[in-house]
Amino acid sequence: MTAAATLRRIGSVPLALLNDLRGPTGDLESPEGRARERRRRVMMSAMMSMAAKIVSVGTALITVPITLHYLGTERYGMWMIMSSLVAMLSFADLGMGNGILNMVATAYGRNDMGAVRRIVSSGLMMLTLVAIVVMTGFAIAYPHVEWFKLFNVASPLGRSEAGPAIAVFVAGFALAIPTGIIQRVQMGLQNGFVASMWLCGGSVLALASVLLAVHYEASLPWLVAAFLGGPIVANVLNTLVYFSGARRDARPAISAASWETGRLVLRGGMLFLVLQVAAAVTYNSHNIIIAQILGASSVATFAVPERLFSLVTMTASMALAPLWPAYRESIERGDSEWARLTLLRSIKVALGYAATLSIPLVFISPWIIHYWVAGAVRPPFALLLGLGLWKIAEAGGLALGMFLNGAHVIKPQVVFASVTAAASIALELFLVRKIGVAGSVWATLTAFTLFTIVPYAFITPRILRGLRTSNDKASHHGS
Repeated sequence: MTAAATLRRIGSVPLALLNDLRGPTGDLESPEGRARERRRRVMMSAMMSMAAKIVSVGTALITVPITLHYLGTERYGMWMIMSSLVAMLSFADLGMGNGILNMVATAYGRNDMGAVRRIVSSGLMMLTLVAIVVMTGFAIAYPHVEWFKLFNVASPLGRSEAGPAIAVFVAGFALAIPTGIIQRVQMGLQNGFVASMWLCGGSVLALASVLLAVHYEASLPWLVAAFLGGPIVANVLNTLVYFSGARRDARPAISAASWETGRLVLRGGMLFLVLQVAAAVTYNSHNIIIAQILGASSVATFAVPERLFSLVTMTASMALAPLWPAYRESIERGDSEWARLTLLRSIKVALGYAATLSIPLVFISPWIIHYWVAGAVRPPFALLLGLGLWKIAEAGGLALGMFLNGAHVIKPQVVFASVTAAASIALELFLVRKIGVAGSVWATLTAFTLFTIVPYAFITPRILRGLRTSNDKASHHGS
């Protein structure tokens, strides 16, 4: 190939990308036209998700040194524990958020927008009830619990702020349950790029609020309110704009809600609930275990480098997440070959991307962390190496998980995730005592590899063969 031909070929890549990002121009009734539109929406969602995550991570990177030096190591440990609880308590919607996503994507694959509206309306009704139950239960329990013991804090200031900070956290968390449905609906309709634009706004608003709270020397509860308030406001505005404009046909209404559909939403979310609980235990228990065994002041040694390495899987997950509804829709329409080819490409890209970032980060992160937090944290090399390997494994698991979610293969995931969570906790309790904070990530890496990645590698080929057989039979009967 000549140099001119090579340059033309390289130059055609961005042109092809821009062409794919334009509106649908092909026949959406044909497999080829649907594949192109599906790819366009996935790419748009991935690009905007990456942008949203860059903004989110950027705001987090800014707030880490500010809040660490403002709060001190003990109160910063409390802040990090509550940040972990945001993820760990995401299952409080009883899995209905992910169930709604799958149900919306299925109805969209059937071109049934009436069903989409019933799902959205009934789902919002159920999530609102969950939020009310959460707030009521916490209000009853609040006076009877010594909340400072959750953080294992000793200072008078930390003890006095523990209860109010938890109260603000639960209030914000409860409000986020029903308001967050808009993101699931948009993802199910393959409009995830719209959700990502609003997430950008929510992150910026949260950063501004936190900086304002620090400027006025606000207490920890006010910092929590500032941190949680931005995304909630963004979700409310997103809901109003989206359902009054682009998707009026999916706008929730009391008349479209029903207990029957609500029960279907709840039943569809129960398996996702168990899966979310197991994943939350596996991924987000580190700070709590470290605080209980080594003290809250040791949390920062793990949390700061983990926040840095989380850039890898944060960006990877944002790129991979739009594939979930695309897999669901393509399988519903019988386009399983697209799903197979996309899965293979996504695994290769996810592993390559994670390795390219994680391996160098293992060696340069000590300098980054030193200048980032002015020497306040000095993580051991064993922790950094474990984090690097863990993020590579996690990226591969994410690629496989998006396909299994889209194929609605949830029960095996529940089994694997539950075993992984139990093994991870047991290993963490042992290794953190033996080798310190590094034991936490090595425990999770070992459990995840043995009890999630290996089983996924066995069942995924069989699922693909089953989809191909089903499509062949459907084509045969159709002819």
